[in-house]
Amino acid sequence: MEYQEFLKKNKDDMIFALQKVVRCSSEEGEPFVAPDGQTYPFGQGVQDALETVLEMGREMGFAVKNVDNYGGHIDFPGSGDKIMGILGHLDVVPAGDGWQHEPYGGEIEEGRLYGRGTSDDKGPVIACLFAMKALKEAGYQPKATIRLILGLDEETHWKGMEYYFARERKPDWGFTPDADFPLINGEKGMLVFDLAKKFARTSGEGLVLRSLSGGIAPNSVPDSCRAVLNASGPQQGEIYEEIRAKAAAYKEESGHALKIRGMGKSLELISAGKASHGAKPEDGLNAISVMMDFLGRLSFVNEDVNDFISFYNRHLGFCLNGETAGIGFCDEKSGRLVLNVGMAEIGPEAGKLVINIRYPVSNVAEDIYAGLKPVLDRYEIGLIKREEKPTVYIDVNDPLVQTLLSIYREHSGDCESQPQVIGGGTYAKAAPHIIAYGGMFPGDEDRMHQRDEYIDLKRYEQMAAIYADAIYKLSAEEYEV
Repeated sequence: MEYQEFLKKNKDDMIFALQKVVRCSSEEGEPFVAPDGQTYPFGQGVQDALETVLEMGREMGFAVKNVDNYGGHIDFPGSGDKIMGILGHLDVVPAGDGWQHEPYGGEIEEGRLYGRGTSDDKGPVIACLFAMKALKEAGYQPKATIRLILGLDEETHWKGMEYYFARERKPDWGFTPDADFPLINGEKGMLVFDLAKKFARTSGEGLVLRSLSGGIAPNSVPDSCRAVLNASGPQQGEIYEEIRAKAAAYKEESGHALKIRGMGKSLELISAGKASHGAKPEDGLNAISVMMDFLGRLSFVNEDVNDFISFYNRHLGFCLNGETAGIGFCDEKSGRLVLNVGMAEIGPEAGKLVINIRYPVSNVAEDIYAGLKPVLDRYEIGLIKREEKPTVYIDVNDPLVQTLLSIYREHSGDCESQPQVIGGGTYAKAAPHIIAYGGMFPGDEDRMHQRDEYIDLKRYEQMAAIYADAIYKLSAEEYEV
């Protein structure tokens, strides 16, 4: 097909376009008002990414629209009254430290393009944009309007998509290129909430937890956690030596090492984990859980602090399915509940945990809150709701599922991989009859939300070819939902 030839001939332009977008540091920032009076609700970096991609669409000859800087779209008009949507996002989770490659450099090495957002979700978005351009250059005339919708806070609160759809029509069907191939026909429900406890004041000599902090986002597994301890009284030196000895024994027992150093009259502890997406915490190691596990072997002056640590280790800890917290739900369609402690902050007066839950498609949010209540009440811990996203499930025999599945199989030769239900939350939850479709291929290394995120350039070309056929099929006259 002519449009597939166009993609092959223009692969260098497609790579350059992705580099340009990756170089926009689109971590969500503080909203501000620009000198021209425009409000940038998600900060300068996200705004730069939006304007960059909209300008790309404009230069390709498409109609573009910026919806008050809360989102936007790029249209390939069709002859009918339906809209086939492609829902992507340009924001990214914070890069964090420890990268071998500059997170916003767009460096290419050994066939990989490195940078935050290359696989989640800038790479797939630009692949879809070039697929649209290839179809346009080939003279294709769609029946349904092809609309590439650009979300700007998918990694956080989804306020942008909420604002966008309050003003723009939702697509009639489509996909979001923000997960795995062959496709995702179901998504677990998602909750984000805080667990918080106030500590009573205490006095006297002994060990105090001055501070603890870890994590950068609810939907990421923390790879680092820092605690500062302070011992008062004449036994300070002995207490610190005992802590060092316990840390050495803990490493022998668990394999988890803690870095310890003196900091004035205090002791600093740093635990290391492995980052991963919060939907797949089993792929990582939660540094907060490592730290709390070790702190549970110490005795603090404040009994409320001891209770909070005990609660964590007994009911959260390294258990990733919620069973020890009373929410070990499971069903045949989507498997077990997934629990991730994404962030933690503890000080002398209070402790707070930010929890990210992915619950099975047969459950509702209230099941989770009700299941947690007995445990939380026992420890006098409060729950503050932050975000709720419902479940999604489309039957595998649905025409949309079968169409996208057949295209993937034709391009990949992979007839073994099946549609799946995931814990990840995508924009499939934002509009009806949307399916998460790529761009991660089965068996490939998944670096989303991790250091040195990258996209394999051969896979980048392959996904663009898949998306071109998908867009063609889903916008053609013969396709009906």
